[in-house]
Amino acid sequence: MNTPIVGTAPVREAGPWQRAWRRLRRRHGALFGLAIVLLFVALAVFAPWIAPHDPVAASWAAIRKAPTAQYWLGTDEIGRDVLSRVIWGTRASLLAGVVSVSISLLIGVPLGMAAGFLGGVVDAVISRVTDAFLACPFLILAIALAAFLGPSLTNAMIAIGVSAAPVFVRLARGQVLSVKVEDYVEAARAVGNSPLRIALRHILPNITAPLVVQATLAIAAAVIAEASLSFLGLGQQPPAPSWGSMLNTAKNYIDNSPWMAISPGVAIFLLVLSFNLLGDGLRDALDPRQR
Repeated sequence: MNTPIVGTAPVREAGPWQRAWRRLRRRHGALFGLAIVLLFVALAVFAPWIAPHDPVAASWAAIRKAPTAQYWLGTDEIGRDVLSRVIWGTRASLLAGVVSVSISLLIGVPLGMAAGFLGGVVDAVISRVTDAFLACPFLILAIALAAFLGPSLTNAMIAIGVSAAPVFVRLARGQVLSVKVEDYVEAARAVGNSPLRIALRHILPNITAPLVVQATLAIAAAVIAEASLSFLGLGQQPPAPSWGSMLNTAKNYIDNSPWMAISPGVAIFLLVLSFNLLGDGLRDALDPRQR
């Protein structure tokens, strides 16, 4: 006679996001990118306590001073501490990246889902408008919109968000077209669920993974776009620190004071690289074909 085993419980199967996290942890490049992103987030949040000097305070006794123990990354053309301005500039870059991509998601995902789910005339109109926006290069469109709205960080974020929205429209539409023919969607429709409930309850959760990956990569593009707009005078306005405006000023002193350009340039490079590494890792981790 077999003796029943007491105290055993069925093992819960890991959810899709838990499996994705396990796959992500095996990708060292993605973990490196995540660590750098978290470092920049910490710099942005704790900038008032980390920055050694006031980022907008000028010192006429320390104009274009090379890196020293007092000014680790040197000073700029009016004696402001470059390290403090780089740290405070992290706020503008991260804010522009996150807010711009949020705007793109709020515009692109509903329009893309409507086009893919409803089809017909709605799909034709949304798709043609999207194609018209995609025909114009992303950065050129962002510059045009920022120039139309006026120079400020807020307007730059709106311009970048609107310019990047067509990518999310096309991605969401394609994902909806592939998901809406699945058996579980047909079953939900057969039992009488409304189209809105089917879209929000059964389709949207199953297209989240590619949207998350695209959003991560889009943040990197938004950081570059914000730096470009600030470089042209259409983004963060002086004296507020911004990596793009710092590079714009540093170009005039590149021969005699290269540290003015190196620091913000390296910061842009590291932040964009980290988001790209994280996005590539998320793409592999969220791929359902991965075992």
